[in-house]
Amino acid sequence: MDASAPAPPPAPTTESAPGAGPADPAPPPTTSAPAQAAEAGKSPEPDPASGAAPASAATAAPAPTPKQPASGQSASGQPTSERPVATLTPAAALPVRRRDVSAAEAFDALCAHAAPALVRQAYLLTGRRSLAQEAVERAFQQAWQRWPEVAVDRDPPGWVRAVTHEYAMSPWHRFRPGLRRSDAPPAEPADRAFLGVLLRLPPAQRRTLLLYDGVGLDLPETAAETEASTPAAANRLLHARAAIAERLPDLAEPATLHRRLVALGGAEKLRPPKPQRVRVTSERRARLWTRAAIAFTTLIVGATALTLRTAPTHYEPPQAPGRAISGVPPLMGPGPLSYEDEELRAKLRGEVPSGPHRLVPQAK
Repeated sequence: MDASAPAPPPAPTTESAPGAGPADPAPPPTTSAPAQAAEAGKSPEPDPASGAAPASAATAAPAPTPKQPASGQSASGQPTSERPVATLTPAAALPVRRRDVSAAEAFDALCAHAAPALVRQAYLLTGRRSLAQEAVERAFQQAWQRWPEVAVDRDPPGWVRAVTHEYAMSPWHRFRPGLRRSDAPPAEPADRAFLGVLLRLPPAQRRTLLLYDGVGLDLPETAAETEASTPAAANRLLHARAAIAERLPDLAEPATLHRRLVALGGAEKLRPPKPQRVRVTSERRARLWTRAAIAFTTLIVGATALTLRTAPTHYEPPQAPGRAISGVPPLMGPGPLSYEDEELRAKLRGEVPSGPHRLVPQAK
């Protein structure tokens, strides 16, 4: 053995705690000498045969695990736009879609899962119980009619939610006779005051406030659902919060506003539509519209055929309008009789009018 070669460092030993039994023998080292020296906190000597410098203890030690950011914060500790799931959304998770589930069963599961929360949201947008239930029912009817599209959507409850909000906030409802009078206000004075302030907001601000502070969507999702840019959605949200805080100062905090929205939506007893009734009504409405479209198309085809049958087959030029001709005297009635005309008339009247006496010659 070469005397100039460095001796291998001693293997690290494990010291037993006082009062403990003998420690188990350490397993034979499987790493190289520089790695063992780094683990033991010692700096190994260079290898003269290879001439390479040994790795330091800092490079041989494992890297520390990065700390995961908290929920709602970025890696730098700044708050992000993500919002916690609100209670205005369905509490239970939507069942996982399986291939052996029929379309009717999947639709019934979606309706039972999302309808109660959507009815509360529509009530907060309109302040009318009947209109809220009607909006949710119409939205699910459209979802059943377009089920192949809704079934493959990445967010079926979000699809139905968008249709519900659009129908509930349609400006054409103001012309319906049954909706000209407002519903009975909530029983609690605080709920009545908050609902009045909420309904005084412009429709776009009201919907943005509900989606962000009530449902719990983040700002980009809120902007996408309201078909607005992210800065526009942020401005609507700030104006809505400022208007509410001006009339109700105790709701200036977003967390307090969220709790009041949830409490107001859950205070009313709203009945969600039944899935089977929605499917039956949707199919009946689809059949009615199909028959109406067929009848209208038949009427158009009949009118076109009648027009083609009775229309002229050749061109007939229109008659030119009349024009005045000069040099022709105007048509006038008979004038006064002359002397000769009067004598002739007297002679004719004096003759025998008729009979055989006219044939007898007169001797003069």
